[in-house]
Formats: sequence, C-alpha cells, structure tokens
Amino acid sequence: MADARRDSRGCGNCSDSEEDKCSDDDFETSKLGTKEYWEEAYQKELETFKDIGDVGEIWFGEESMNRVLRWMQKAKIPEDAAILDIGTGNGAFLVELAKHGYRNLTGIDYSPASVELARNVLQAEGLSDVTVKETDFLNCGGELAGFDVCIDKGTFDAISLNPDNNKEGKKLYVLTLRDALKDSGIFAITSCNWTKEQLLERFCEGFEFVQELPTPRFQFGGKTGNSVAALIFKR
Repeated sequence: MADARRDSRGCGNCSDSEEDKCSDDDFETSKLGTKEYWEEAYQKELETFKDIGDVGEIWFGEESMNRVLRWMQKAKIPEDAAILDIGTGNGAFLVELAKHGYRNLTGIDYSPASVELARNVLQAEGLSDVTVKETDFLNCGGELAGFDVCIDKGTFDAISLNPDNNKEGKKLYVLTLRDALKDSGIFAITSCNWTKEQLLERFCEGFEFVQELPTPRFQFGGKTGNSVAALIFKR
C-alpha cells in the first residue's frame, strides 16, 4: 500500500497554525485509500521495472528517507535492530536501510504486485536477507510483533483515505502498531495529510512523543506551515 503521494496521488496540505488545524473530516475519502488502486499502480511499476529496471517513484522524495535515516544514526539505533517498513511499496526504503548497515529488515504490503516488485528490486541490489511479506497491517492476526522500530511513510495517510470505515481503520492502526512494537520501541511516521498536532492526538494513547523532524516549510497568505509532518514516537 505505502505512501499516498503528493501531486497526482492526492496528498493534501494543512497549515500547522492553531487557526488552521484540520479535523479528521477535513478531507474526503479517495480511491487512494483502496487496495485496488495500489495493486493497479504497483502492477504498472512492476512491469516497468521488468522492462527497463526503473524502480518507480520514491514517495515524498529521497529526502524523506534520508531524514529518518539521519535520525536513526543520531539516535544510535543498533544495526541489528528489528525494523518493520509498513507499506513497503517498491522496497526503496528497505534498500537504503540495508545500505546503511541495518540487517534485520522486514517490509510488508497488502498489494501482491508491490511485494513482487520489492523482492525484484532487492534481488537486483543483491540483498537476499531482507524479508518482504504480503501482509495487511490492519488484518495481520497478531503475526507482527517484537519490532524495535516501525517506519511509516504514507501508509497511515492511505488508510485515512479509505472510503470504507476509515475511522475504524485509524483506530485499528494504532492498536496494531502497539502490538507490533516492543516496549520502548520507536515509531517514525511521515505524513502529508496530517499535521503534527493531529498526529500527536492520534497517537497519544500508548505512545510518547520524542521529536519532530525538520521538513520543508511554506508561506502562503501570511501564514507558515509544513507540507509534510515527520514525527518520532516511543511506545
């Protein structure tokens, strides 16, 4: 599933000022929140990769990956830490994590085409020790547990856009995340639909806010805001 992308994939922007906080209902549901959409998108990217070796888009850009990687290195996350990439997409972030020395990596996605693409990309990079599973994070039956770090770069956004029971999906996401992480485990989330304040509220139960990572800021109409929010939490 992975990241609800900006541009044509419909990520909205929210100012981080008190006046302009967005409520859960401030943006409409979308096909971007459906499994069918992502399966079709990744099937096309899989065919392209097989034809010309292009891995496809890097969601939120390379800086979004580097931002989290810099924090992990500064926080001295051990190279043998169990890391889960939630909604791995084309597996690009798994590749970068492996190149930075992390060696206990798991990526999940509910799109079969995504999983096949990620496995092909990892194989092309010679990374045979990375695990990629076809798993729906919201319906994993408790199989996800014991992770030191969980990383989300757009999957919570996509769940929030699901036309069917997205409110329940958001609640289930938090519960599943708590189960997946060890005590004191780290959760890194990047979102283009939710502001810092909204994410703090959403993950207030069972998580401790650690840090906001710097993201690009914009000015419009005399107000300043962020187009992307990137936060670190601890279970």
